[in-house]
Amino acid sequence: MAMERANLLNMAKLSIKGLIESALSFGRTLDSDYPPLQQFFVVMEHCLKHGLRVKKSFLGFNKSLWGPLELVEKLCPEAAEISASVRDLPGLKTPLGRARAWLRLALMQKRLADYLRLLITRKDLLSDFYENSALMLEEEGAVIVGLLVGLNVIDANLCVKGEDLDSQVGVIDFSMYLKNDIDDYRSEERNSQIASILDQKNYVEELNRQLNSTVHGLQGRVDSLEKSNSKLIEELAIAKNNIIKLQEENQQLRSENSLILLKTQQHLELTQGDVSVERDTYKQSRQGLDEMYNEVRRQLKEECQLRQDVENELVVQVSMKQEMELAMKLLEKDIHEKQDTLIGLRQQLDEVKAINVEMYQKMQSSDEEMKKKNDVISRLEEKTNQITATMKQLEQRLQEAERHRTSAEEGTRRFKLDFANKADSLQRQIEHREKQLQQLETDLKIEREWRQTLQNDLHRERDSVAQLSTEALQINGLKKEFHRLQDENVQLKTICEDQEKALEELGSKLSESKLKIEDIKEANKALQGGQVWLKDKEATHCKLCEKEFSISRRKHHCRNCGEIFCNSCSDNELPLPASPKPVRVCDTCHALLLQRCSSNPT
Repeated sequence: MAMERANLLNMAKLSIKGLIESALSFGRTLDSDYPPLQQFFVVMEHCLKHGLRVKKSFLGFNKSLWGPLELVEKLCPEAAEISASVRDLPGLKTPLGRARAWLRLALMQKRLADYLRLLITRKDLLSDFYENSALMLEEEGAVIVGLLVGLNVIDANLCVKGEDLDSQVGVIDFSMYLKNDIDDYRSEERNSQIASILDQKNYVEELNRQLNSTVHGLQGRVDSLEKSNSKLIEELAIAKNNIIKLQEENQQLRSENSLILLKTQQHLELTQGDVSVERDTYKQSRQGLDEMYNEVRRQLKEECQLRQDVENELVVQVSMKQEMELAMKLLEKDIHEKQDTLIGLRQQLDEVKAINVEMYQKMQSSDEEMKKKNDVISRLEEKTNQITATMKQLEQRLQEAERHRTSAEEGTRRFKLDFANKADSLQRQIEHREKQLQQLETDLKIEREWRQTLQNDLHRERDSVAQLSTEALQINGLKKEFHRLQDENVQLKTICEDQEKALEELGSKLSESKLKIEDIKEANKALQGGQVWLKDKEATHCKLCEKEFSISRRKHHCRNCGEIFCNSCSDNELPLPASPKPVRVCDTCHALLLQRCSSNPT
C-alpha cells in the first residue's frame, strides 16, 4: 500500500505539472478532448479509488467513488449546486459516472482543491468509505490536495451533458510522460522494448474495453430476462385463478342440474300416484254408476278445456318471464357500465385532486421563493446605492487631487521665475512635489481600478435582477395554470354528481323491477301448482311453533307455501294471485306478503 501511494503521488505530480505547462503554452480554455486533461482525470480517479472499501450489491461487489464525494455537500454548502446538477443529468446511470461528472464540474468552478481539503480533514467520515492505509487518509492525500491549488490558473470549458462517462475505461497512459525520457536513450533495443510494451498495454486496454462492453450487454440481457420472467409468472398466476373459478362454476352448475332432476322425478312420482288412484276410483264408479257415464264424460271434456286454457296461459307467462329475464340482464349490464364509468370518473377526480395539491404546493414554494428573491432585489438595490455614493466620493477626491496637482505646477513655475538664486531649495521642493504627484497618480490608478470593479459588480447585479424578474413572470404563469386546473376540477365534480344521481335513479328502478319479477314468479308458481301440498300423514308437529298436533290442536294448510301449521300460527287471511278471495296463510307468508305489498303499492 505504501508503494502504491508513492507511485500515485508521483503520477499526480507529473500529470498536474504537465497539465499546467501545456495549458499555459496552449494559451486558451481547455475542452474535454484535451489529452493531458483526460489523463489528469484518470489519475485523480485512481487516487480516489485507492483503499476504497468494497460494498456488496445485488449484482456483485462494487467500488463507488460517489459515496465520499457526496459528503462534500454536507461539509460545504456551496457544493450543493454541483451535486444537484450531477443528479439531474439524464445520461448518467452509475455512481462512477456521477463521480466523474462531479470532478469535471469542480475543476470548472476552480474549487476542486478546496472541496478535497475539506474532505480529507474529516477522517472520521472517510473511514466509513476507505481502509486505514488508503491514500486519502495519509499524508500523500494532503500533498496532492496542495498540488491541486495550482490548477486554479487554468480555465476549462467541459461539456458534461453529452459525454458518456459511465462506460469510459480509466487507464493511465504512461506514454505521455515517457516521451521526454525516450529521446535521451540512444539504443535501438531500448526503444523497441518500450514500443512493444506500449503495444501490449494498448492491446490489454482494448481487451478491457471489449470485456466491459460485453459485461454491460450481458447485464442488460439479464435485466430484460428477469422482467419477462416476472411478467410470465404473473400471467401464469392469473390463468390458474381463472381455471379455478371456471371449475367452481362448473361444479355449481352440475349440482343445480342434479337438484332439478331430483325435483322433476319427485313431481313425476306424485303425478303417477295420483293418476293410479284416480284410475281405481274410476273403475269402481264405472261398475256401479253406468248412468253417470255421460255426465262424467262431459266433466272430463270441460276439465280438458280448462287444462288447455291453463297451459296456454302458462306459455304466455313463460314468454313474459323470458322477456323479463332479458330486461333484467340488460338492466344489470347498464348498471355495470354505469358503475365502471363512475369508477373511472372517481379515479380522474382523485388524479385531479392530486394535481391540485401538487400545484398548490408548487405555488406556495414559488411564493416563498418570490419573497426571498424580492428580499435579494432590495438588498441589491441598497448595494447599488452604496456603490454610486462611493463612486461620487471617489470622483470628488479625484477632482481635489487634480486641483492640488495644478496648484503645485503653478507654484513650481512661480518659484523658478521668482527665485532663480534659490535653485537648490527649489529643486528639493520640486522633488518633494514630484513624489507627492507620483503618489497621487498611483492613488488615482487604484481608485480607477476600484471604480471599474464596482461597475462590473453593478452590471452583474443588474443581470441577476433581470433573471429574478423573469422568474417572477414564470411564477405568475404557474398561478394562472393553477386557477385553470381548479376550474376543471369544479367541472369534473359537477359531472361526477350528475352521474351519481343517475345511478341512484337506476338503482331505484332496478329494485322496482326485481319486486315485479318476484310477483311474476309467485303467480307462475300458483298457475303451475309448483308448491308441494304436504300430506296430513306426513306432518305430526307444527312447522313454526313445533308443537304436536292433537284432537284440540288441529292441522291447517297454508295456501301459499303448502306446509301444515296449527291454528295460532296460521290465523291469517290474504288474497293471493291464484285466488282473488282471501285464504288462510301462515305467519311467515303473511309478513312476507305484507312487506311486498308495502314496498310495491301498485
